[in-house]
Amino acid sequence: MKKRTHLTDKIQAKVQRILRLSVLCMIGTSLMQQNCRAQKDDSLMLRKITNDILLHGQCYPWLGYMCNKIGPRLSGSPQAAAAVEYVYQLMKSLHADTVYKQDCMVPHWIRGDKETAKILTDNAGEFSAAICALGGSVATPPEGITAKVAEVDSWDELKQLGTAGRLKGKIVFYNRPFDETLVQTFAAYGKAVDQRVNGPSAAARYGAVATIVRSMTNRLDDNPHTGNMGYNDSLPKVPCCAISTIGAEQLHRLLKADTGLRFYFKMDCQTLPDEKSSNVVGEIKGSRHPEQIIVIGGHLDSWDLAQGANDDGSGVMQSIEVLRVFKALGIRPERTIRVVAFMNEENGDRGGQKYAELAKLHHEKTIAAIESDAGGFSPRGFGITGEPKQRKEIQAWEKLFYPYGVYDFTGEGGGTDIDPLKDQGTILIGLLPDSQRYFDIHHSAMDTFENVNKRELELGAASLAMMAYLISEQGL
Repeated sequence: MKKRTHLTDKIQAKVQRILRLSVLCMIGTSLMQQNCRAQKDDSLMLRKITNDILLHGQCYPWLGYMCNKIGPRLSGSPQAAAAVEYVYQLMKSLHADTVYKQDCMVPHWIRGDKETAKILTDNAGEFSAAICALGGSVATPPEGITAKVAEVDSWDELKQLGTAGRLKGKIVFYNRPFDETLVQTFAAYGKAVDQRVNGPSAAARYGAVATIVRSMTNRLDDNPHTGNMGYNDSLPKVPCCAISTIGAEQLHRLLKADTGLRFYFKMDCQTLPDEKSSNVVGEIKGSRHPEQIIVIGGHLDSWDLAQGANDDGSGVMQSIEVLRVFKALGIRPERTIRVVAFMNEENGDRGGQKYAELAKLHHEKTIAAIESDAGGFSPRGFGITGEPKQRKEIQAWEKLFYPYGVYDFTGEGGGTDIDPLKDQGTILIGLLPDSQRYFDIHHSAMDTFENVNKRELELGAASLAMMAYLISEQGL
């Protein structure tokens, strides 16, 4: 009897296990079906978003107005102030739920009269050179500077020459080019830009009177590229300029033939007192989790040599396009979508710092920040910086973007304006367009509206809107 009872108990236990497994399988199947339906619904919405932007998008004409009617927008300039007001009114016209300005003080550096430069040789005569002052540089004396040139392509070489006393009274010429073997041109820029940023004070430490740096581009042309630099306040502040890549090649060749050649240049730039400016913020409140904020943005300021179309008028207008398409399609996001046009990314990051400061002060919960500051070219993917689990959640959406030519979710991401939010636990996401043409025009007179392709710009805007939608609906 005991044996039969024991056998019955075993059969009942087995049946119960089978029933539990059946229930779990049914639940799993139901969840899989729900997930498939959700992905299908997401896919349909992403298609609607993209179609609307490609058919009715406004980011291209908005950019054209800002570039052609307002122009270059260096922090502290009247044009920067005009751009703030234009974007403020633009966001209001889209009926964003809230539009406001965040005031901040910004640097006010001006270029002055156009720079002039000559290469002076004893045997071959004089050659004009295309240069531009680096942002933040001091001016030369009114009569300019003329001195012999010492060329270096590494910090070790600079130290070796400086320690030997061979840089005193000379102009240091930094001529380290982009690494052409790097497919990602932002990586090449990152390996070369330290010459521009740190070169002036490093040379002044050894008694140099000025610096020239090869323009930060892999394109060979006669357009010098400006950019920010910084001084070490414990060292003399020497004038610093960028020379075009054609000029750099010519100076290099002439130095090989005549080590005694001299370089002359004259710059009238100066730094004025800080000016009041603003970030511009527009948002759509979340319907279920309004306290969870998704920031999308680019920077409103630009350098003064051109219109700042790709750097970063494109990113600003792509971000505002997200507001337009959500309103046009009647999308009420579950989480708050906040578009920010940041001020002063180029020479101080005061806008990004002010935004993060206020977010912390108001105890805001920014779950994600997305920045477009790599040009208005065809989108290729997103860089993501955050916890591994968060990265995997976003990377799981890659297949939803693939039909739009957006496929690379492997790298780190962020941006100068949103990086200060990292310490607040925000996941940082950077839109990654094709980078091959960006440094042809970056910080140069070539950064004009004519060098922005309408369809590429709109595809980038669609990528931002799709990412914002997915994060809003699914959270992180």
